[in-house]
Amino acid sequence: MYVAAKGGEKAIRNAHELLARRRRGDRTLPAVTLEQIAAQLTLAVDRVMAEGSLYDTALAALAIKQARGDLIEAIFLIRAFRTTLPRFGSARPLDTGAMLVRRRVSATFKDLPGGQLLGPTFDYTHRLLDTSLAEADAGGAEEGEPPPAAEPAPPMPRVTDLIGAEGLIEPSPREDGAEPFDITRAPVSYPVDRATRLQTLARGDEGYLLALGYSTQRGYARSHPFVGEIRFGEVEVVLDIPELGFEVSIGEVEVTECQMVNQFKGSAQVPPQFTRGYGLVFGQCERKAMSMALVERALRWQELGEEPGAPAQDEEFVLSHCDNVQATGFVEHLKLPHYVDFQAELDLVRRMRAEIATERKEAAE
Repeated sequence: MYVAAKGGEKAIRNAHELLARRRRGDRTLPAVTLEQIAAQLTLAVDRVMAEGSLYDTALAALAIKQARGDLIEAIFLIRAFRTTLPRFGSARPLDTGAMLVRRRVSATFKDLPGGQLLGPTFDYTHRLLDTSLAEADAGGAEEGEPPPAAEPAPPMPRVTDLIGAEGLIEPSPREDGAEPFDITRAPVSYPVDRATRLQTLARGDEGYLLALGYSTQRGYARSHPFVGEIRFGEVEVVLDIPELGFEVSIGEVEVTECQMVNQFKGSAQVPPQFTRGYGLVFGQCERKAMSMALVERALRWQELGEEPGAPAQDEEFVLSHCDNVQATGFVEHLKLPHYVDFQAELDLVRRMRAEIATERKEAAE
């Protein structure tokens, strides 16, 4: 690499020092704290946790600070740290039906049990810059009292369960008791099962999945979705302890769940009904969960007997390119020295041009 060049090690050390200076910025201003990042840049923290596959707000805030706000670099840092952690067990499947809901909306039913809960969202805000945010808060943290925490809503039934009670939507896949494939411990081979597909999409880059999900709506997969439900809130993490012989609650995590309801004309074996697309992500990442649900439904074309042909339906293309850490590594490695490769290509082009010039000269004579 650059170490091989004269003065390379010193140049790299200087680059690290310069990076640290740029990270700190103007030293006449107070340094941003991890607590501020975790409390005030919550959506950035949630994305880093989701795509880094590690639920820890303090570590995600640290990664964002270290990466100077570059979320993909922060995700890379979290992934690297994650590999150093021991594994001591597997949690039971999260029961999102028992979620302590902070936000829950449905585009399919106006009136539904439990009601619509708008919660924290940009959906109903004007896209105008709020210049008042440029000013310091009226009353510092020492003078003002923190706002009261919103009371979570009671557990609410899923909208898809309401449709399923009439038999108008495909049933939710049953748990077969098999150990899910772990994409972090073994390489993926195609085709994949649903658990592997959902794991990969959950870690996938939000922008990539957003573009693919958008393509399905524009006709590249003939997807006609409705948002059955988006819910965000806290779910309990339960762990089986073999030594104790019973399950133990070890805490709560915030997740966003999206269930898309899609049209399906049916087949010779299946009557016309709605089908599902599913997304589940750490934190409040609604755009990611919706995109995931759109793409997951498009990838199910084969089991539903549909015709393929759209990019979002190509399983290997979608899943093998959605990981932003792998994509970043492969794209950004082009910045590193390729002197030998390029000189070989340069020499080849020169010789080819010389041969062509010779042939033309001989033809002219």
